[in-house]
Amino acid sequence: MKRLFARPLLFCGIIILLAGIAAPTVNAQKTDTSLDTLSQTINLEQAIQISLANNTQMKRSLLSIRDADQQVRNAWSNVMPDIAASATYTRNLEVPVNFIPAIIFDPDADPNELMPVAFGTDNNWQGGFSVSQTIFSGQAFVGISSSELYKAAQSESMRATAQGIVTQTRVTYYQALVAKEQLRLIQAQIDRVEQNLEDTRKMYEQGFTDDYAVLQLEVQLSNLEPQLVQAQYGVKEAKQELLDVMGLPVQLSIDIKGDLSAYDIHTQNAEKDENQELKKIDGLTPLVLEEDSVALKRALKLRGDLRALNIQKELRGKQLDAQLSTFLPSVVANYGLNWTASQPGTPQFFGTEDSRARSQTVSLSVQLPIFQGFSRNAAVQQAKIQIKDTELQLYQAKQTANKEIFTARQSVREALQTSDALTKALNQANRGYERAKTRYQNGVSSQQELMDAELQLRQAEINYAQMVSGYLSAKAQYDQAVGQVPFVAEDIQDIKENIELK
Repeated sequence: MKRLFARPLLFCGIIILLAGIAAPTVNAQKTDTSLDTLSQTINLEQAIQISLANNTQMKRSLLSIRDADQQVRNAWSNVMPDIAASATYTRNLEVPVNFIPAIIFDPDADPNELMPVAFGTDNNWQGGFSVSQTIFSGQAFVGISSSELYKAAQSESMRATAQGIVTQTRVTYYQALVAKEQLRLIQAQIDRVEQNLEDTRKMYEQGFTDDYAVLQLEVQLSNLEPQLVQAQYGVKEAKQELLDVMGLPVQLSIDIKGDLSAYDIHTQNAEKDENQELKKIDGLTPLVLEEDSVALKRALKLRGDLRALNIQKELRGKQLDAQLSTFLPSVVANYGLNWTASQPGTPQFFGTEDSRARSQTVSLSVQLPIFQGFSRNAAVQQAKIQIKDTELQLYQAKQTANKEIFTARQSVREALQTSDALTKALNQANRGYERAKTRYQNGVSSQQELMDAELQLRQAEINYAQMVSGYLSAKAQYDQAVGQVPFVAEDIQDIKENIELK
């Protein structure tokens, strides 16, 4: 499922981006309106998949894992053979001359007499291979296991990032739906006021009311127009926040699917097609409000940030082992294979068999550090301090996770407990408005009664939409708090493969 969505949906996002860039170029006179002509309707699952594939934080997490891969390779290189080849050619433009006592060649010579003797030939060649193999090095061996732990920690950090991005996308998407619903409600209120104004004008023309009733509705309509403009900008800002989380330019024009006014948080099926994806994402992680201890235990098992801290604690222990290993000896084996050649006159590569010689050497070196000041003892103490610090970080992270679980669970319960009352209030407000409208049209109620009923209806609609959004956001945050986040499984390989790096 993950692979089916991430690439095609990111492609859609890129197509929108390219269209947004290209449109102003095609016709410069339409620059101001080009973005308004671009529209791509997405649902919640598509938004999540685009975020996982295109968010900058996800890309950086992937780079951290790739960097960890190279650190693992680098750690292994410290215990692998070091093989080197060398070749040197020396041309003596003038053969070096040394002075030795002449008595060596002539016993009768003066003991203080020196004789110049030329050593060497015109051409000298040296070359060979050397192999160095670490037999024992405590720091090198600990470094291998440490690098593997570091890679695991980076993978868990990526899991935590993915869990955060999915949750952030869900919450931002719900906030955009709230903004969209508020715009719809204000527009619906304006439509109702306009209809009432039209009816009141007819009643005024027929002499059933005075001009003050008409004026009241005109004032109410004028007051609603700025609210409509503010709501329109609120929708744009909410969508821009969503685009930013998705890693797309905020100038793009998109629409989102979902209708909070028709969303029932108690049912598993959506009554409207627009809410199918909302129900699907909400149902991927069943709502089980566990006790604190059970939920925290689950979070320790599934949350990427807590898992990363546990690995970080192990890594600190490895770093202590590495510092302690500096008190141990290191053993290195060396092998050398060398050729030398000397040749007078015109050079010939590495001379001839008569002027060439070969040698081989094998050595074993043991180095035991005895005293290096207080640096090693200080490094050991620092490693122990870092272990304590990591334990405190893990303790604080558990406390924070426990608070997040508690807060999200309370928010979910609040929404569940208030939903019935808000649903009832909404139905009553609808009936009340219809009755007030009928009574006003029949001349048995005042304009103020109709305005009050209309205001109560709008407030009930807003309260219901905010309750649904609050529940969905709290459910998303609870999923993150316990580590059961949709599309972030135990194996994050699929996420890694779908991240687009530019």
